[in-house]
Amino acid sequence: MNQPLILLIEDEEPLRRFLVPTLTGQSYQVLCAATATEGLALARSHNPDLVLLDLGLPDLDGMAVLRELRAWSRKPVVILSARNQEKDKVRALDLGADDYLAKPFGAAELLARLRVALRHSIPAEVPRPVLTSGSLRVDLESREVTQAGVPVKLSAMEYRLLEALARRNGKVATHAQLLAEVWGPGGEGNTHYLRIYMGMLRRKVEPDSARPCHLLTEPNVGYRLNLDREGPGPG
Repeated sequence: MNQPLILLIEDEEPLRRFLVPTLTGQSYQVLCAATATEGLALARSHNPDLVLLDLGLPDLDGMAVLRELRAWSRKPVVILSARNQEKDKVRALDLGADDYLAKPFGAAELLARLRVALRHSIPAEVPRPVLTSGSLRVDLESREVTQAGVPVKLSAMEYRLLEALARRNGKVATHAQLLAEVWGPGGEGNTHYLRIYMGMLRRKVEPDSARPCHLLTEPNVGYRLNLDREGPGPG
């Protein structure tokens, strides 16, 4: 079985000493870089399966590294940062990060986020046609949605919102990304529309809309569809 290759771009030596045995103990291969320059060089030469990227690097801001990575690679990038402000998380996700962990974080949470990012690292332009989240099933090809086998009737806007989340395969979609994709250029800044339609969508697809298990909120950032299995549906 192939061992995924993780590139860790992190300048804090104590954190590298913690992360390397944590990752290798879970059968990951690990490359380390203490600077942005070294990290970008390793990314190009080794094409890792996932990049763990610190934002506070000594030679170049991590956002610039992320932007450069996204210019040629679609492999998952998980941000590790001491920057806990909402604007930093949103900016990183808008630039193409797959996830964001604020320091300090636990090993269990990190490993869980890595598993999700690697599991969902498929080309965005070739989405799997049937995605599931518990009893929720979304068929992107036929545009059919069922909850516990029962067809769900969605408005055109509700379906577009669900589709935008489904195509990300469990990754976070920021408010700005959803507004641009679902409402177009005129929707910029209208987060109240997004909240209203998300509420209507949850009432239709969640077993308990007050305690959503499929359509999850990332506070002050956006939403994600909590996928637990992907691939061809039954029959």
